[in-house]
Amino acid sequence: MYTRPRWEKKVFQLLAEKGFEAYCPLNKVRRKWSDRVKVVQEPLFKSYVFVRIGDKERSSVRLISGTINFVYWNGKPAVIKEKEISAIKRFLDEHENVEVRQTPLKVNERVRVTNGTLMDQEGKVLAIRRKTVQVAIDSLGYTLIAHIDRTKLTSVTAR
Repeated sequence: MYTRPRWEKKVFQLLAEKGFEAYCPLNKVRRKWSDRVKVVQEPLFKSYVFVRIGDKERSSVRLISGTINFVYWNGKPAVIKEKEISAIKRFLDEHENVEVRQTPLKVNERVRVTNGTLMDQEGKVLAIRRKTVQVAIDSLGYTLIAHIDRTKLTSVTAR
């Protein structure tokens, strides 16, 4: 779910009170005031809360205060795999002051497709646009050039 700014914890609480399974990843951050240092919990992903619901429950979740809309991917609500949520939970349990950064891609960098029909294929970045990346995929002695959503790529060297 996409929430109003700084409403992540409240939306999570409201979802839980209504009986929905939700998750708001909280990052433990040390904040310094003039008289003390305190560990506070801040949402890891600003304006986002994860919720597990069926299609029939979508409209009732959208009516909860502080929610803006679902995050859509290819015209459908985005789905995050359970193993990815579990990995976030384990990581946050072990670490404080976690920082979220999008992995930058560079022209001529080797990448691997992580999703879709070309999944697990490797290629070279030819051009980068706002939301898509032009990737040359070498297979069968031919070079296939595909425009792939940048979120479906990972750097081969970043592993």
